[in-house]
Amino acid sequence: MKDDNGSGLPAGVAAAWGLRDRPSKGPKPGLSLDRIVAAAVGIAQAEGLAAVSMSKVATEVGVTAMALYRYVGNKDELLALMVDAALGPPPEVPRPGQGWRAGLSEWAHAENAAYRRHPWALRVPIQGLSALPNQFAWMDRGLRCLGADDVVPAADGGLDAEDQLSTILLISNLVRSYAVIDSDMSAAFQATGISPDEVMAGVAAIFSRLVDPERFPALSSVLATGVLGKADPIEKEFSFGLERALDGIAVLLSGSAAP
Repeated sequence: MKDDNGSGLPAGVAAAWGLRDRPSKGPKPGLSLDRIVAAAVGIAQAEGLAAVSMSKVATEVGVTAMALYRYVGNKDELLALMVDAALGPPPEVPRPGQGWRAGLSEWAHAENAAYRRHPWALRVPIQGLSALPNQFAWMDRGLRCLGADDVVPAADGGLDAEDQLSTILLISNLVRSYAVIDSDMSAAFQATGISPDEVMAGVAAIFSRLVDPERFPALSSVLATGVLGKADPIEKEFSFGLERALDGIAVLLSGSAAP
């Protein structure tokens, strides 16, 4: 559903940018795009993404399903707006005196926290680059970190515009991957009804029976340390992965990377 004011954007996206006024006819004045999206987010948060439907959201805000289409073109559009709302605004990085690495690390941890608060957002299919305000703001803040004072200019061997965008995509994908693992593991632990440490102890016991030292010498050596028998917080693993990615980016930003 395209907007009728010449913006070329879907109705809900145009409204999110303030490029489309509230319909003059139909829904009651108290209805707004923000209220519709908030109701949909509330349903997803309480019951999961599968529970979100246009009819259920309409009931939640007290209108007919057809009335929603004056504000949002279809369910896919609504889902995109929900994700944008769930992410919210990014942290204001880089802060004064904050280097690129500290700024981008804060940015990544904030995005990870947003997904952990709204795990249903990870189940919304990615359908290309989003053209919504909060997600633009996240991209802008990440790029600002890569333009901090301690970054080598592209002319001196630092990142050019294409590499900057690739860096933001790399960190975003890393954040999302760990958030999906966290969501899936949390759901698995809840389904078993036992603690994460108990689950991991059971996994370690199974591995110890199956891993032949002659066939899997490296894996056997690692398992012998007992590292698999405890459930480290996924946040620890995320921090490890993020720091290693930032190590690689640091090499590029220093202008010392090999061709």
